[in-house]
Amino acid sequence: MKINFVRLAQSPAPIRLGCFIAILLLLWLPFAAPIYLLVRDSNLVSILTIVLLYANFILLLKLWSKYVYQQPQMLQHYGLEFTRQNGVDLLRGLAMGLINILILFGLQGFWGWLIWQQPKVFLLKVILEGLIVGLGFGFAEELLFRGWLLNELQKDYSLRVALWTDAVAFAALHFIKPLEAIINTLPQFPALVVLGLTQVWGKRWRRGRLGLPIGLHGGLVWGYYIINVGELTKYSGKVPDWVTGVNNNPLQGLMGVLLMSVLALWIRGRTVKN
Repeated sequence: MKINFVRLAQSPAPIRLGCFIAILLLLWLPFAAPIYLLVRDSNLVSILTIVLLYANFILLLKLWSKYVYQQPQMLQHYGLEFTRQNGVDLLRGLAMGLINILILFGLQGFWGWLIWQQPKVFLLKVILEGLIVGLGFGFAEELLFRGWLLNELQKDYSLRVALWTDAVAFAALHFIKPLEAIINTLPQFPALVVLGLTQVWGKRWRRGRLGLPIGLHGGLVWGYYIINVGELTKYSGKVPDWVTGVNNNPLQGLMGVLLMSVLALWIRGRTVKN
């Protein structure tokens, strides 16, 4: 077995990635299949299967790091340092993500493209829920894409190739869904690629730490959650939805892409200076 692990560690990136994903699916499917068959609530199915997938991912990641790379400090190896600096990066990222969402919706409100409304639910509850959801998504997706995947790519490829491959994979894997849903959400693909680039640059800017990417990802989700679930806005219809966001999703509109592009270029500038 030791020889197999050594050979696997020395295999090309596509083989390593394929083996990891195959093992992950073998661990996940026996638990996920009964949920798909027995649970009728589609939202509950999505929540349970995603939680199971990431739980299995973290378990496999620990074993993968230990046996394939002889790296027992898995979290630190991928940038999850439990340090004061990483905590500061996390808070900075949260603030950046939340502020950018507020700027996006604030500009649209100022130009009359949307109307601000009184919240129809208890807003403090929504704010706390959004923070938990944002941090959960930020932690899981950044550990997957800017932790494990980016690390595997950088072992074999140049920093530029790893950057773009990671960003495109991040965007593409958000479209593992029925064809109709893929078509409806396809306009958000460019913004997701830009977000993927931003997160890689953010990690490199912070010298390999994941605090900033997790916080930024979480802050963006948090801000949108507050506005969307809190029903704080209503679009006026003065401009087409491809400007503000198809299906009321800011990542599916021109404004969202522009916002993410400005943020990406700013963070890339910090990376170059660093």
